[in-house]
Amino acid sequence: MWGTLRLHPDDDVVIAKLRLAAGTTVETGAGSVTLAADIPAGHKIAVRPRAAGQPIRRYGQVVGFATAAIAPGDHVHKHNLEAGELHQRFEVAVEGGPTRIRSGAEMRTFDGYLRGDGRVGTRNYVLVVPTVNCSATVVRMVGERFRDVSRDYPNIDGVVAVSHRTGCGIVSQGDDHRILQRVINGYADHPNVGATVVVSLGCEINQPELLQLARSATPSPAASERLPVVTIQREGGTRKAVEAAVAEIAKVLPRVDAARRTRRPASDLVVATNCGGSDGYSGITANPALGWAMDEIVRYGGTALLAETPEIHGAEQLLVRRARNAAVAQKLLDRIAWWESYLARHGARTDHNPSPGNIAGGITTVYEKALGGIAKGGTTQLVDVIDYAERVTAKGLVFMDTPGFDPVSVTGLVAGGANLVCFTTGRGSVFGCKPSPSIKLATSSTLYRHMTEDMDLDCGTILDGASIEDVGRQIVDEIFAVASGKRTKSELLGFGDEEFAPWQPGPTV
Repeated sequence: MWGTLRLHPDDDVVIAKLRLAAGTTVETGAGSVTLAADIPAGHKIAVRPRAAGQPIRRYGQVVGFATAAIAPGDHVHKHNLEAGELHQRFEVAVEGGPTRIRSGAEMRTFDGYLRGDGRVGTRNYVLVVPTVNCSATVVRMVGERFRDVSRDYPNIDGVVAVSHRTGCGIVSQGDDHRILQRVINGYADHPNVGATVVVSLGCEINQPELLQLARSATPSPAASERLPVVTIQREGGTRKAVEAAVAEIAKVLPRVDAARRTRRPASDLVVATNCGGSDGYSGITANPALGWAMDEIVRYGGTALLAETPEIHGAEQLLVRRARNAAVAQKLLDRIAWWESYLARHGARTDHNPSPGNIAGGITTVYEKALGGIAKGGTTQLVDVIDYAERVTAKGLVFMDTPGFDPVSVTGLVAGGANLVCFTTGRGSVFGCKPSPSIKLATSSTLYRHMTEDMDLDCGTILDGASIEDVGRQIVDEIFAVASGKRTKSELLGFGDEEFAPWQPGPTV
Protein backbone atom coordinates (compact mmCIF):
# COMPACT_ATOMS: atom_id res chain seq x y z
CA MET A 1 0.00 0.00 0.00
CA TRP A 2 1.29 3.45 -0.91
CA GLY A 3 2.21 5.68 1.99
CA THR A 4 1.09 8.82 0.15
CA LEU A 5 -2.03 10.37 -1.36
CA ARG A 6 -2.10 12.28 -4.65
CA LEU A 7 -5.20 14.47 -4.72
CA HIS A 8 -5.10 15.86 -8.28
CA PRO A 9 -3.06 15.11 -11.41
CA ASP A 10 -1.76 18.72 -11.49
CA ASP A 11 -0.49 18.66 -7.91
CA ASP A 12 3.16 19.36 -7.13
CA VAL A 13 2.90 17.51 -3.81
CA VAL A 14 1.50 14.35 -2.30
CA ILE A 15 0.33 13.87 1.29
CA ALA A 16 1.93 11.43 3.71
CA LYS A 17 -0.63 8.96 5.08
CA LEU A 18 1.67 8.11 8.00
CA ARG A 19 5.00 9.23 9.36
CA LEU A 20 7.73 8.43 6.82
CA ALA A 21 11.46 8.24 7.54
CA ALA A 22 14.18 10.00 5.57
CA GLY A 23 15.65 7.75 2.88
CA THR A 24 12.36 5.92 2.30
CA THR A 25 11.37 5.53 -1.34
CA VAL A 26 7.64 6.04 -1.85
CA GLU A 27 5.32 5.74 -4.82
CA THR A 28 3.45 9.00 -5.51
CA GLY A 29 1.17 8.19 -8.42
CA ALA A 30 3.56 10.17 -10.61
CA GLY A 31 6.61 7.99 -10.12
CA SER A 32 8.63 7.25 -7.02
CA VAL A 33 10.68 9.65 -4.90
CA THR A 34 13.19 9.17 -2.11
CA LEU A 35 12.54 11.27 0.98
CA ALA A 36 15.17 13.84 1.85
CA ALA A 37 13.89 14.24 5.43
CA ASP A 38 11.47 12.70 7.91
CA ILE A 39 7.89 13.52 6.89
CA PRO A 40 5.21 13.76 9.61
CA ALA A 41 1.80 12.26 8.91
CA GLY A 42 -0.44 14.65 6.98
CA HIS A 43 2.46 16.71 5.60
CA LYS A 44 3.41 17.43 1.99
CA ILE A 45 6.13 15.81 -0.13
CA ALA A 46 7.35 17.37 -3.39
CA VAL A 47 6.91 15.22 -6.48
CA ARG A 48 8.47 17.60 -9.04
CA PRO A 49 11.16 20.29 -8.86
CA ARG A 50 10.05 23.85 -8.10
CA ALA A 51 12.20 26.98 -8.28
CA ALA A 52 11.92 29.82 -5.78
CA GLY A 53 8.87 31.93 -6.65
CA GLN A 54 7.05 29.19 -8.53
CA PRO A 55 3.53 28.21 -7.44
CA ILE A 56 2.86 24.99 -5.53
CA ARG A 57 -0.41 23.17 -6.21
CA ARG A 58 -2.52 20.93 -4.02
CA TYR A 59 -6.16 20.00 -4.82
CA GLY A 60 -5.26 21.18 -8.34
CA GLN A 61 -5.13 24.76 -6.99
CA VAL A 62 -2.31 27.09 -5.95
CA VAL A 63 -1.69 26.87 -2.19
CA GLY A 64 1.38 29.12 -2.14
CA PHE A 65 4.76 29.87 -3.65
CA ALA A 66 8.16 28.30 -3.12
CA THR A 67 10.60 30.44 -1.13
CA ALA A 68 13.58 28.25 -2.07
CA ALA A 69 14.43 25.59 -4.63
CA ILE A 70 12.44 22.41 -3.95
CA ALA A 71 13.48 18.96 -5.23
CA PRO A 72 11.36 15.81 -5.53
CA GLY A 73 11.26 14.05 -2.14
CA ASP A 74 11.64 17.29 -0.15
CA HIS A 75 9.38 18.13 2.75
CA VAL A 76 7.22 21.09 1.66
CA HIS A 77 6.17 23.28 4.57
CA LYS A 78 6.83 26.60 6.33
CA HIS A 79 10.56 26.52 5.63
CA ASN A 80 10.12 26.60 1.85
CA LEU A 81 6.51 27.62 1.14
CA GLU A 82 4.58 30.86 1.77
CA ALA A 83 1.21 32.25 0.77
CA GLY A 84 2.44 35.05 -1.47
CA GLU A 85 -0.06 36.98 -3.55
CA LEU A 86 -2.70 35.29 -5.69
CA HIS A 87 -3.98 36.96 -8.83
CA GLN A 88 -7.43 35.46 -9.06
CA ARG A 89 -9.54 35.36 -12.20
CA PHE A 90 -13.17 35.03 -11.20
CA GLU A 91 -15.71 33.23 -13.36
CA VAL A 92 -19.13 34.04 -11.99
CA ALA A 93 -22.07 31.62 -11.86
CA VAL A 94 -20.67 29.27 -14.51
CA GLU A 95 -21.08 25.92 -12.73
CA GLY A 96 -24.20 23.84 -12.48
CA GLY A 97 -27.67 25.13 -11.76
CA PRO A 98 -30.48 24.62 -9.26
CA THR A 99 -30.30 21.32 -7.39
CA ARG A 100 -32.98 18.74 -8.09
CA ILE A 101 -34.97 18.31 -4.89
CA ARG A 102 -36.01 14.78 -4.07
CA SER A 103 -39.67 13.91 -4.46
CA GLY A 104 -42.00 13.03 -1.60
CA ALA A 105 -41.43 9.30 -2.05
CA GLU A 106 -37.67 9.84 -1.65
CA MET A 107 -37.91 12.22 1.31
CA ARG A 108 -36.31 11.22 4.62
CA THR A 109 -37.80 12.30 7.92
CA PHE A 110 -36.77 13.00 11.50
CA ASP A 111 -38.66 13.58 14.74
CA GLY A 112 -38.57 17.26 15.68
CA TYR A 113 -40.47 20.03 17.48
CA LEU A 114 -42.73 22.05 15.17
CA ARG A 115 -42.79 25.68 16.38
CA GLY A 116 -45.38 28.38 15.82
CA ASP A 117 -43.42 30.07 13.05
CA GLY A 118 -43.14 26.84 11.03
CA ARG A 119 -39.50 26.16 11.87
CA VAL A 120 -38.56 22.90 13.55
CA GLY A 121 -36.38 22.25 16.57
CA THR A 122 -34.12 19.30 17.17
CA ARG A 123 -33.99 20.09 20.90
CA ASN A 124 -36.35 21.63 23.49
CA TYR A 125 -34.49 23.99 25.85
CA VAL A 126 -35.30 26.90 28.11
CA LEU A 127 -32.81 29.76 27.68
CA VAL A 128 -31.59 32.30 30.25
CA VAL A 129 -29.52 35.08 28.69
CA PRO A 130 -27.95 38.30 30.03
CA THR A 131 -28.24 41.64 28.25
CA VAL A 132 -24.76 42.50 29.54
CA ASN A 133 -21.75 40.78 31.07
CA CYS A 134 -22.61 42.47 34.39
CA SER A 135 -25.66 40.19 34.72
CA ALA A 136 -23.86 37.01 33.65
CA THR A 137 -23.22 35.73 37.17
CA VAL A 138 -26.89 36.03 38.09
CA VAL A 139 -27.72 34.09 34.92
CA ARG A 140 -25.28 31.36 35.97
CA MET A 141 -26.84 31.21 39.45
CA VAL A 142 -30.27 30.83 37.90
CA GLY A 143 -29.09 28.05 35.64
CA GLU A 144 -27.61 26.14 38.58
CA ARG A 145 -31.06 26.00 40.18
CA PHE A 146 -32.34 23.95 37.24
CA ARG A 147 -29.56 21.40 36.80
CA ASP A 148 -32.03 18.54 37.30
CA VAL A 149 -34.97 20.06 35.41
CA SER A 150 -35.36 16.98 33.18
CA ARG A 151 -36.14 14.85 36.24
CA ASP A 152 -39.50 16.61 36.69
CA TYR A 153 -39.93 17.76 33.08
CA PRO A 154 -38.65 14.89 30.93
CA ASN A 155 -39.48 16.59 27.62
CA ILE A 156 -37.20 19.54 28.39
CA ASP A 157 -33.55 19.05 27.40
CA GLY A 158 -32.33 21.53 30.01
CA VAL A 159 -32.12 25.16 31.07
CA VAL A 160 -29.26 26.78 29.16
CA ALA A 161 -27.63 29.69 30.98
CA VAL A 162 -25.28 31.48 28.56
CA SER A 163 -23.00 34.44 29.25
CA HIS A 164 -21.04 36.90 27.14
CA ARG A 165 -18.49 39.66 27.69
CA THR A 166 -20.22 42.62 26.11
CA GLY A 167 -23.47 44.64 26.31
CA CYS A 168 -21.92 47.90 27.53
CA GLY A 169 -18.89 50.00 26.64
CA ILE A 170 -20.09 49.81 23.03
CA VAL A 171 -21.56 52.38 20.67
CA SER A 172 -25.33 52.44 21.08
CA GLN A 173 -26.87 51.01 17.90
CA GLY A 174 -23.38 50.65 16.42
CA ASP A 175 -22.23 47.44 14.73
CA ASP A 176 -21.40 45.63 17.98
CA HIS A 177 -24.74 46.55 19.53
CA ARG A 178 -26.78 45.48 16.51
CA ILE A 179 -24.86 42.20 16.25
CA LEU A 180 -25.44 41.47 19.93
CA GLN A 181 -29.15 42.17 19.53
CA ARG A 182 -29.31 39.87 16.49
CA VAL A 183 -27.54 37.11 18.38
CA ILE A 184 -29.69 37.33 21.52
CA ASN A 185 -32.88 37.55 19.46
CA GLY A 186 -31.75 34.66 17.29
CA TYR A 187 -31.21 32.48 20.35
CA ALA A 188 -34.39 33.64 22.10
CA ASP A 189 -36.45 32.86 19.01
CA HIS A 190 -34.51 29.72 18.07
CA PRO A 191 -36.52 26.63 17.09
CA ASN A 192 -34.53 24.59 19.65
CA VAL A 193 -35.69 26.95 22.44
CA GLY A 194 -39.16 26.65 23.97
CA ALA A 195 -38.94 29.75 26.19
CA THR A 196 -36.46 32.49 27.12
CA VAL A 197 -35.90 34.71 30.17
CA VAL A 198 -33.64 37.78 29.93
CA VAL A 199 -31.61 39.10 32.86
CA SER A 200 -30.58 42.78 32.79
CA LEU A 201 -28.41 44.79 35.18
CA GLY A 202 -30.40 47.95 34.56
CA CYS A 203 -27.94 50.65 33.51
CA GLU A 204 -26.26 49.04 30.48
CA ILE A 205 -26.26 50.25 26.89
CA ASN A 206 -27.97 47.07 25.69
CA GLN A 207 -31.26 47.90 27.39
CA PRO A 208 -33.90 45.17 27.20
CA GLU A 209 -36.37 47.65 25.68
CA LEU A 210 -34.00 48.15 22.74
CA LEU A 211 -33.66 44.38 22.49
CA GLN A 212 -37.43 44.05 22.32
CA LEU A 213 -37.63 46.68 19.58
CA ALA A 214 -35.05 44.83 17.49
CA ARG A 215 -36.87 41.57 18.16
CA SER A 216 -40.21 42.96 16.97
CA ALA A 217 -38.67 43.49 13.53
CA THR A 218 -37.99 39.74 13.20
CA PRO A 219 -40.45 37.97 10.85
CA SER A 220 -41.76 35.50 13.41
CA PRO A 221 -44.96 35.20 15.47
CA ALA A 222 -42.88 34.29 18.52
CA ALA A 223 -40.78 37.43 18.11
CA SER A 224 -43.87 39.60 18.59
CA GLU A 225 -44.22 38.29 22.15
CA ARG A 226 -42.37 40.24 24.83
CA LEU A 227 -39.59 38.33 26.55
CA PRO A 228 -39.78 38.09 30.34
CA VAL A 229 -37.10 40.44 31.73
CA VAL A 230 -35.63 40.45 35.23
CA THR A 231 -33.63 43.59 36.12
CA ILE A 232 -31.15 43.21 38.98
CA GLN A 233 -31.17 46.85 40.08
CA ARG A 234 -34.96 47.02 40.00
CA GLU A 235 -35.39 43.76 41.90
CA GLY A 236 -33.09 44.92 44.70
CA GLY A 237 -29.89 42.97 44.11
CA THR A 238 -28.46 39.58 43.27
CA ARG A 239 -30.48 37.25 45.49
CA LYS A 240 -33.82 38.86 44.70
CA ALA A 241 -33.05 38.89 40.98
CA VAL A 242 -32.15 35.19 41.05
CA GLU A 243 -35.43 34.37 42.79
CA ALA A 244 -37.40 36.48 40.32
CA ALA A 245 -35.76 34.77 37.32
CA VAL A 246 -36.32 31.34 38.86
CA ALA A 247 -40.00 32.21 39.28
CA GLU A 248 -40.25 33.31 35.64
CA ILE A 249 -38.74 30.03 34.47
CA ALA A 250 -41.04 28.01 36.74
CA LYS A 251 -44.02 29.61 34.96
CA VAL A 252 -42.96 28.39 31.52
CA LEU A 253 -41.72 24.88 32.37
CA PRO A 254 -45.11 23.12 32.05
CA ARG A 255 -45.74 24.75 28.65
CA VAL A 256 -42.29 23.87 27.31
CA ASP A 257 -42.56 20.33 28.66
CA ALA A 258 -45.86 19.88 26.80
CA ALA A 259 -44.05 20.02 23.44
CA ARG A 260 -43.74 16.69 21.63
CA ARG A 261 -41.64 15.47 18.72
CA THR A 262 -43.52 14.75 15.51
CA ARG A 263 -42.42 13.32 12.16
CA ARG A 264 -40.92 16.07 10.03
CA PRO A 265 -39.39 16.13 6.50
CA ALA A 266 -35.65 16.55 6.02
CA SER A 267 -36.37 19.90 4.38
CA ASP A 268 -36.84 21.32 7.90
CA LEU A 269 -33.15 20.78 8.69
CA VAL A 270 -30.78 23.76 8.83
CA VAL A 271 -27.31 22.24 9.25
CA ALA A 272 -24.30 24.44 9.97
CA THR A 273 -20.77 23.32 9.17
CA ASN A 274 -17.60 24.43 10.93
CA CYS A 275 -14.07 23.19 11.43
CA GLY A 276 -11.56 23.64 14.21
CA GLY A 277 -8.06 22.33 14.79
CA SER A 278 -7.75 21.38 11.12
CA ASP A 279 -4.87 19.24 9.90
CA GLY A 280 -3.43 17.96 6.64
CA TYR A 281 -6.17 15.33 6.41
CA SER A 282 -9.14 17.70 6.92
CA GLY A 283 -9.49 18.45 3.20
CA ILE A 284 -9.09 14.76 2.31
CA THR A 285 -11.42 12.98 4.73
CA ALA A 286 -13.86 14.77 7.07
CA ASN A 287 -14.46 17.93 5.05
CA PRO A 288 -15.29 16.33 1.68
CA ALA A 289 -17.35 13.62 3.42
CA LEU A 290 -19.29 16.34 5.22
CA GLY A 291 -19.64 18.14 1.88
CA TRP A 292 -21.20 15.00 0.41
CA ALA A 293 -23.63 14.94 3.34
CA MET A 294 -24.48 18.62 2.84
CA ASP A 295 -25.26 17.95 -0.82
CA GLU A 296 -27.74 15.34 0.41
CA ILE A 297 -29.34 17.79 2.85
CA VAL A 298 -29.77 20.26 -0.01
CA ARG A 299 -31.25 17.53 -2.25
CA TYR A 300 -33.80 16.87 0.50
CA GLY A 301 -34.81 20.53 0.36
CA GLY A 302 -32.96 21.56 3.53
CA THR A 303 -30.35 24.23 4.20
CA ALA A 304 -26.58 23.76 4.50
CA LEU A 305 -24.55 26.59 6.03
CA LEU A 306 -20.91 27.37 5.25
CA ALA A 307 -19.03 30.13 7.12
CA GLU A 308 -15.61 31.39 8.36
CA THR A 309 -14.94 34.14 5.80
CA PRO A 310 -11.24 34.77 6.60
CA GLU A 311 -10.62 31.06 6.08
CA ILE A 312 -12.02 30.85 2.53
CA HIS A 313 -9.47 33.35 1.16
CA GLY A 314 -7.71 31.56 -1.68
CA ALA A 315 -10.71 29.38 -2.44
CA GLU A 316 -13.40 31.99 -3.02
CA GLN A 317 -13.02 31.57 -6.78
CA LEU A 318 -14.55 28.10 -6.46
CA LEU A 319 -17.59 29.40 -4.60
CA VAL A 320 -18.05 32.30 -7.01
CA ARG A 321 -18.23 29.81 -9.88
CA ARG A 322 -21.12 28.10 -8.07
CA ALA A 323 -23.04 31.27 -7.19
CA ARG A 324 -26.69 31.35 -8.20
CA ASN A 325 -26.17 34.69 -9.91
CA ALA A 326 -23.81 37.66 -10.12
CA ALA A 327 -25.46 39.39 -7.14
CA VAL A 328 -24.76 36.45 -4.82
CA ALA A 329 -21.17 36.23 -6.09
CA GLN A 330 -20.65 39.95 -5.49
CA LYS A 331 -21.99 39.72 -1.94
CA LEU A 332 -19.34 37.09 -1.19
CA LEU A 333 -16.54 39.11 -2.79
CA ASP A 334 -17.67 42.23 -0.93
CA ARG A 335 -17.43 40.40 2.40
CA ILE A 336 -13.91 39.19 1.58
CA ALA A 337 -12.89 42.74 0.63
CA TRP A 338 -14.32 43.99 3.94
CA TRP A 339 -12.23 41.45 5.84
CA GLU A 340 -9.05 42.44 4.02
CA SER A 341 -9.68 46.09 4.92
CA TYR A 342 -10.67 45.22 8.50
CA LEU A 343 -7.55 43.14 9.08
CA ALA A 344 -5.31 45.79 7.50
CA ARG A 345 -6.66 48.39 9.95
CA HIS A 346 -5.45 46.17 12.77
CA GLY A 347 -2.07 45.37 11.22
CA ALA A 348 -3.10 41.84 10.28
CA ARG A 349 -3.59 39.80 7.11
CA THR A 350 -5.53 36.66 6.22
CA ASP A 351 -2.24 34.80 5.80
CA HIS A 352 -1.63 35.17 9.55
CA ASN A 353 -3.85 32.10 9.57
CA PRO A 354 -3.23 29.03 9.97
CA SER A 355 -2.84 28.46 13.72
CA PRO A 356 0.12 26.65 15.33
CA GLY A 357 -1.97 23.49 15.59
CA ASN A 358 -2.89 23.66 11.89
CA ILE A 359 0.78 24.04 11.00
CA ALA A 360 1.82 21.10 13.17
CA GLY A 361 -0.87 19.06 11.41
CA GLY A 362 0.55 19.79 7.96
CA ILE A 363 -1.29 22.93 6.77
CA THR A 364 1.13 25.63 5.61
CA THR A 365 -0.87 28.55 4.16
CA VAL A 366 -4.33 30.07 4.47
CA TYR A 367 -4.94 29.13 0.80
CA GLU A 368 -4.31 25.48 1.58
CA LYS A 369 -6.56 25.69 4.64
CA ALA A 370 -9.29 27.43 2.62
CA LEU A 371 -9.28 24.89 -0.20
CA GLY A 372 -9.70 22.06 2.30
CA GLY A 373 -12.24 24.01 4.34
CA ILE A 374 -14.73 24.86 1.61
CA ALA A 375 -15.08 21.16 0.86
CA LYS A 376 -17.52 21.14 3.79
CA GLY A 377 -19.94 23.03 1.55
CA GLY A 378 -20.23 20.24 -1.00
CA THR A 379 -20.87 20.91 -4.67
CA THR A 380 -24.35 22.45 -4.96
CA GLN A 381 -25.25 25.97 -6.05
CA LEU A 382 -24.47 28.83 -3.64
CA VAL A 383 -27.89 30.41 -3.24
CA ASP A 384 -27.29 33.22 -0.73
CA VAL A 385 -24.70 35.13 1.32
CA ILE A 386 -25.90 36.57 4.65
CA ASP A 387 -24.51 38.69 7.47
CA TYR A 388 -23.36 37.39 10.84
CA ALA A 389 -26.29 36.02 12.90
CA GLU A 390 -28.79 37.00 10.18
CA ARG A 391 -31.90 34.81 10.03
CA VAL A 392 -31.51 32.06 7.42
CA THR A 393 -34.47 32.03 5.04
CA ALA A 394 -33.16 30.39 1.86
CA LYS A 395 -33.10 26.67 1.12
CA GLY A 396 -29.89 25.25 -0.31
CA LEU A 397 -26.25 26.15 0.32
CA VAL A 398 -25.95 29.48 2.16
CA PHE A 399 -22.77 31.28 3.20
CA MET A 400 -22.76 33.27 6.46
CA ASP A 401 -20.10 35.92 7.05
CA THR A 402 -18.37 34.96 10.31
CA PRO A 403 -14.87 35.07 11.81
CA GLY A 404 -12.87 31.86 11.73
CA PHE A 405 -12.71 31.44 15.54
CA ASP A 406 -14.96 28.45 16.21
CA PRO A 407 -17.13 29.66 19.15
CA VAL A 408 -17.73 33.07 17.54
CA SER A 409 -18.49 31.54 14.16
CA VAL A 410 -20.89 28.91 15.47
CA THR A 411 -22.64 31.42 17.75
CA GLY A 412 -23.57 33.38 14.62
CA LEU A 413 -24.69 30.25 12.78
CA VAL A 414 -26.90 29.11 15.65
CA ALA A 415 -28.35 32.62 16.02
CA GLY A 416 -29.18 32.45 12.32
CA GLY A 417 -31.31 29.37 12.94
CA ALA A 418 -29.06 26.31 12.55
CA ASN A 419 -30.85 23.52 14.38
CA LEU A 420 -27.83 21.20 14.14
CA VAL A 421 -24.06 21.66 13.68
CA CYS A 422 -21.46 19.36 12.09
CA PHE A 423 -17.93 20.16 13.26
CA THR A 424 -14.80 18.64 11.70
CA THR A 425 -11.48 18.48 13.53
CA GLY A 426 -8.03 17.05 12.91
CA ARG A 427 -6.20 18.12 16.06
CA GLY A 428 -9.04 17.36 18.46
CA SER A 429 -11.26 20.38 19.15
CA VAL A 430 -13.70 19.78 22.00
CA PHE A 431 -16.79 21.82 21.29
CA GLY A 432 -20.51 22.08 21.90
CA CYS A 433 -23.04 24.79 21.17
CA LYS A 434 -26.33 24.59 23.05
CA PRO A 435 -29.12 24.86 22.13
CA SER A 436 -28.00 23.13 18.90
CA PRO A 437 -26.33 19.71 19.05
CA SER A 438 -22.81 19.48 17.59
CA ILE A 439 -21.67 16.33 15.76
CA LYS A 440 -17.87 16.12 15.82
CA LEU A 441 -16.12 14.44 12.90
CA ALA A 442 -12.53 13.23 13.32
CA THR A 443 -10.27 13.50 10.26
CA SER A 444 -8.17 10.47 11.20
CA SER A 445 -8.72 7.14 12.91
CA THR A 446 -5.76 7.92 15.18
CA LEU A 447 -7.55 10.99 16.53
CA TYR A 448 -10.86 9.14 16.81
CA ARG A 449 -9.28 6.38 18.91
CA HIS A 450 -7.30 8.87 21.01
CA MET A 451 -10.31 11.09 21.79
CA THR A 452 -13.20 8.67 21.37
CA GLU A 453 -15.20 10.26 24.21
CA ASP A 454 -15.29 13.54 22.24
CA MET A 455 -15.53 12.38 18.62
CA ASP A 456 -18.84 11.18 17.16
CA LEU A 457 -17.63 9.75 13.84
CA ASP A 458 -14.36 8.48 12.39
CA CYS A 459 -13.80 9.90 8.91
CA GLY A 460 -10.22 8.60 8.85
CA THR A 461 -11.43 5.35 7.32
CA ILE A 462 -11.19 7.19 3.98
CA LEU A 463 -7.39 6.97 4.34
CA ASP A 464 -7.76 3.19 4.52
CA GLY A 465 -9.93 2.85 1.43
CA ALA A 466 -13.47 3.82 2.44
CA SER A 467 -15.13 6.10 -0.10
CA ILE A 468 -16.15 9.69 0.58
CA GLU A 469 -19.70 8.66 -0.32
CA ASP A 470 -19.72 5.82 2.24
CA VAL A 471 -18.53 8.09 5.04
CA GLY A 472 -20.86 10.85 3.83
CA ARG A 473 -23.78 8.45 4.21
CA GLN A 474 -22.68 7.72 7.78
CA ILE A 475 -22.73 11.45 8.48
CA VAL A 476 -26.21 11.81 6.98
CA ASP A 477 -27.50 8.93 9.09
CA GLU A 478 -25.96 10.49 12.19
CA ILE A 479 -27.55 13.86 11.36
CA PHE A 480 -31.01 12.28 11.24
CA ALA A 481 -30.42 10.31 14.44
CA VAL A 482 -29.19 13.39 16.33
CA ALA A 483 -31.98 15.55 14.91
CA SER A 484 -34.42 12.99 16.32
CA GLY A 485 -32.91 13.14 19.81
CA LYS A 486 -29.74 11.04 19.92
CA ARG A 487 -27.20 12.74 22.21
CA THR A 488 -23.87 13.78 20.74
CA LYS A 489 -20.60 13.28 22.60
CA SER A 490 -20.38 17.00 23.43
CA GLU A 491 -23.91 16.91 24.89
CA LEU A 492 -23.05 13.90 27.03
CA LEU A 493 -19.99 15.76 28.33
CA GLY A 494 -22.00 18.90 29.10
CA PHE A 495 -20.52 21.28 26.52
CA GLY A 496 -22.46 24.22 25.15
CA ASP A 497 -23.12 26.87 27.81
CA GLU A 498 -19.67 28.47 27.82
CA GLU A 499 -19.20 28.51 24.04
CA PHE A 500 -21.73 31.32 23.49
CA ALA A 501 -19.50 34.07 22.02
CA PRO A 502 -21.12 36.91 20.03
CA TRP A 503 -18.76 38.62 17.60
CA GLN A 504 -17.42 42.08 18.55
CA PRO A 505 -15.78 43.66 15.48
CA GLY A 506 -15.74 47.17 16.95
CA PRO A 507 -14.06 49.05 19.81
CA THR A 508 -14.77 48.77 23.52
CA VAL A 509 -15.06 52.27 24.98
